[in-house]
Amino acid sequence: MEEMRVILNKAGEISPVSTKEYIDIGGYQGLKKALEAPENIIGVIKASGLRGRGGAGFPAGLKLSFTAGTTADQKYIVCNADEGEPGTNKDRMIMDLVPHRLFEGMAIAGIAVGADKGFIYLRAEYPYVAKTLERALADARENGCLGKNIMGGGKDFDIEIRTGAGAYVCGEETALLNSIEGKRGEPRFKPPFPGVAGLWGKPTVINNVETLANFPAILVNGAEWFRTLGTEKCPGTKLFTLSGNIAKPGVYEFPIGVTIRSLYEEVGGGCPGGKRLIAVQTGGASGNIIPASLIDTPMDIESCAAAGATFGAGDLMFMDEDCGILDVLENLMEFFVEESCGKCTPCREGTPRMLELIGKFKNGTAKEGDLELMLELGSLMVGGSLCGLGQASPNPILSAVRFFPEIFDLKTDSKRGSC
Repeated sequence: MEEMRVILNKAGEISPVSTKEYIDIGGYQGLKKALEAPENIIGVIKASGLRGRGGAGFPAGLKLSFTAGTTADQKYIVCNADEGEPGTNKDRMIMDLVPHRLFEGMAIAGIAVGADKGFIYLRAEYPYVAKTLERALADARENGCLGKNIMGGGKDFDIEIRTGAGAYVCGEETALLNSIEGKRGEPRFKPPFPGVAGLWGKPTVINNVETLANFPAILVNGAEWFRTLGTEKCPGTKLFTLSGNIAKPGVYEFPIGVTIRSLYEEVGGGCPGGKRLIAVQTGGASGNIIPASLIDTPMDIESCAAAGATFGAGDLMFMDEDCGILDVLENLMEFFVEESCGKCTPCREGTPRMLELIGKFKNGTAKEGDLELMLELGSLMVGGSLCGLGQASPNPILSAVRFFPEIFDLKTDSKRGSC
């Protein structure tokens, strides 16, 4: 199955740092259109139906309108490039291969809302990407596409890179803002929302790398063109990361709505060694684990929700017949225990307790009532945690209980680590 590359168009064929080579393939034409008619930008993005690609799926045009409607002496565009979700590599691909597409998207967003300053918040584990970004930024400034009076259009916009310290929680937008400000990476209480009071208390648009990278193509080709791709409620293409027990792992771009089966069989080449697929975790480490019987599910937000899967950032981790689902759950909860910032009680106390309970099921020491306790605790975390880390961390366990109840059967006399 052939990819449909919109965001990754010409990736690997041009120098990632060269502004000229990017312009030669049609780059910065979206920015040119934005400068010619800034009043039209938000309307076009809204009409396109673009939704956030970081996991939440919030309408991108609506987010722009919140900040555009505020009055302030300073506004900011912040790119969330933390990408701390295990098994996710899509943003790295964009920044490493076509960074000018991200810069162009940020500049378009800046013009739309009246911001002249942007920040890329980059995860600490991407030091080599930071070098590429810095070189590409310098080249863009030198060629008049960033800085003062960009492209001669009378608008200023520049970008600065800020690197995190390796905290997963800083992928949450308000914890990210705290980190940029030099504070402890913890989520803030909302409201106020960043669109009104964000970075240093100023109106701030925060979007994922992939979301912003869609802006140039939408401005150049139009909202109607964008809606011909993907699904009615979730238009466009998506970068899908395939990992786990799959013959051809990697990042691939396809229209939203492609089925898990197509990605598994036609793109990923199935499980190595001809082994049987038993489960897929969709949406990253905090996503749901579904059985192989659901692989005909289309990868779009609505279809995933209806099937009990998670769309998230488009990650798919495949598990073959030798995989122990309880092992996977234990590993995931160890990660969330380590990454919890500890600010709110449901997450701080809930993640280690969930890990303890999973350990009991794995080693065969679980007793009557432990399953009910785990479900109750997971529900409390989903509803009571301050940010997405605590709210989503029980998802793998709750979905496993739904789809693989047999591994939690106390009467099963078998090794608890395998499924």
